[in-house]
Amino acid sequence: MPEFVPASRVTRIKSSPSVAAAARVRELKAEGRRILDLTVGEPDFDTPQHIKDAAIAAIGRGETKYTSVTGTPELQKAILQTLHRKTGQQYAPGEITIGGGGKQVIFTAFMATLDAGDEVVIPAPYWVSYPDMVLANEGTPVIVSCGEDTGFKLTPEALAGALTERAKWVILNTPSNPTGAVYSREELAGLAAVLKEHPAVYVLTDEIYDEIHFGEEPITSLVAVAPELKDRVLVTNGVSKAYAMTGWRLGYAGGPAPLVAAINKLQSQMSSCPSSISQAAAAAALTGDQTFVRDSVEVYRERRDAAVSGLNAVKGLECATPDGAFYAYVNCTGVIGKTTPDGRKITNDEDFTLYLLEAASVAVIQGSAYGLSPYFRISYATGLPVIEESIAAIEKAVTALA
Repeated sequence: MPEFVPASRVTRIKSSPSVAAAARVRELKAEGRRILDLTVGEPDFDTPQHIKDAAIAAIGRGETKYTSVTGTPELQKAILQTLHRKTGQQYAPGEITIGGGGKQVIFTAFMATLDAGDEVVIPAPYWVSYPDMVLANEGTPVIVSCGEDTGFKLTPEALAGALTERAKWVILNTPSNPTGAVYSREELAGLAAVLKEHPAVYVLTDEIYDEIHFGEEPITSLVAVAPELKDRVLVTNGVSKAYAMTGWRLGYAGGPAPLVAAINKLQSQMSSCPSSISQAAAAAALTGDQTFVRDSVEVYRERRDAAVSGLNAVKGLECATPDGAFYAYVNCTGVIGKTTPDGRKITNDEDFTLYLLEAASVAVIQGSAYGLSPYFRISYATGLPVIEESIAAIEKAVTALA
């Protein structure tokens, strides 16, 4: 049997650190260890009943066949209404695409547009998949470090300095995974002013967490602030986070018709269409009662406040208050250089997260996975008792360092 040699696109990328962390947690649990897991970016709520009922009703009606690549008429209408509500812009059916999760939509967008050497500007900290999605599609990630001094957000000056004649895309994730940072209208307007000077550059706005925010003002989309950029912006979203529908795998995007047509052409050869049952559920989520969304945000707010307060009480750790999503990005500079009880030196955030797993049975993800160290990310999409117990265990482990 010949030796298997994977394609270069496979060797260019690495496995998702968050997926790897979750897998390690499962392994340890299988060995009988009790692990306090703060790695998973997945709501611990069940999908609301009216959404499940809509899926069951669709099955009962026999809606179990292929649909159009661009989805059922019901879901198309729901997405068009949602995009208009969120952005203030009118989209046509030919300007939306639907995929097996927002992740697939983003990957297919890069597949449809990137050639070898094309550059994608990615602010760091970034969602772990962005750089590898770009690399898998022969593009070149251009990482722009965005520290706490800018609220972990891209500034107009940094954006202008990162754009070259090879730039094809800029990614804006608001609210952000892993930091929870949210761009204000003014901040988006500043970025839009730079983008207007670069008419060949597209912008991918990943707004998957836009319903989970804690400010008084609603989340603002770039295309709402700068509608003149609408023909260059792909507004990406989905139902997984706001509606606790991660396993339903349904994402969508609105953007310029030529780009969407290219994405849909690829989609037609990849999976033909998303699950018809998931489409029925997503239509019900987007158009139905939104009480669940409002109530869950208040639960996340309580968890956020407890997590931030508890972590900031641990000597050596500092945690900025996130404005959205369900993550906190914790500065662990104060523990770098310290020594564990068994004599190992903490030289970076990966060492520290491994120490927390071994000594405290708390699973978090190192900041290096997101492109900015020394930090670690926690998810407070889990229950308050787990959060409180985890922080107590972290404090005990940190106190044991010399």
